[in-house]
Amino acid sequence: MSLIGETAGKPVGEIIKDATDASFMADVVEASKDQPVIVDFWATWCGPCRQLGPALEKAVTAAKGAVKLVKVDIDKNPAYAGQLRVQSIPAVFAFVDGRPVDGFMGALPDSEVRAFVDKLAKAGKGGPSPLDELLELAKESLELGDMGGAAQAYAQALQADPQNVKALGGLAKVYMASGDAERAGEVLAMAPEGAKDPDLDSVRAALALAAEAPSDTAAFEARLAKDPDDHEARFELAKALAGGHKFAEAADQLLTIIEKDRAWNDEAARKQLLVVFEAAGQMSEVAKNGRRRLSAILFS
Repeated sequence: MSLIGETAGKPVGEIIKDATDASFMADVVEASKDQPVIVDFWATWCGPCRQLGPALEKAVTAAKGAVKLVKVDIDKNPAYAGQLRVQSIPAVFAFVDGRPVDGFMGALPDSEVRAFVDKLAKAGKGGPSPLDELLELAKESLELGDMGGAAQAYAQALQADPQNVKALGGLAKVYMASGDAERAGEVLAMAPEGAKDPDLDSVRAALALAAEAPSDTAAFEARLAKDPDDHEARFELAKALAGGHKFAEAADQLLTIIEKDRAWNDEAARKQLLVVFEAAGQMSEVAKNGRRRLSAILFS
């Protein structure tokens, strides 16, 4: 049963209400485009639901209209619980801008419920959403080389939004950096058709480089030892290095070719270098340093 009264001039019925499968789009998806909406999936027979429900209502009421709470009885309204893959109840989802961005399952202590609601309320006031904060955490972990932490954060983001392009791109990049090209490709295949994202582009380029990389570099290294101007051998060596995720070394070999003969093989080295920049990431040190060196060569 919802709390009775008014909150910041709004009747509680406007910020805490029951919803059905028929009203879910209006009460949750559309409403969340104006302010955050928390959805509480529950059932009358669920003991933990009876514990969590009042705590959620109290926290939402304390937020003074910054967040709405919508309660859905899954026995009477199973459709959206099924779409969101609710495995057990209580299950709570936070919606912002028409999509789920955060959530939890099971009853939490009152303090954690308040923290969850407060965080969502701040997101509704123009701050970063919980999903955005999770993606930023994942990105920082990836940049620091914490592949396990990055993978976990991206996976959590995908639980909230299974088609989130940034999370898919980031997770694919984690797998690629860990040497698991197969799983990176599987994650790429999950991205919506036509999706564009720097990490997605980076992994696509890295996979393309890996696919055309020679498996053995000994022959090319031997040729270069005899003739440093053997551009074909240097080009093949660069392909092998790039395929092995050694982008800085590959860029160095390609820039050496460009420095000696920028027009060689219809500018093949310059074209390959751009793919290496894409695979490394356009804002990576490999790309930044490589572009500076390339400019110095081309405009010298």
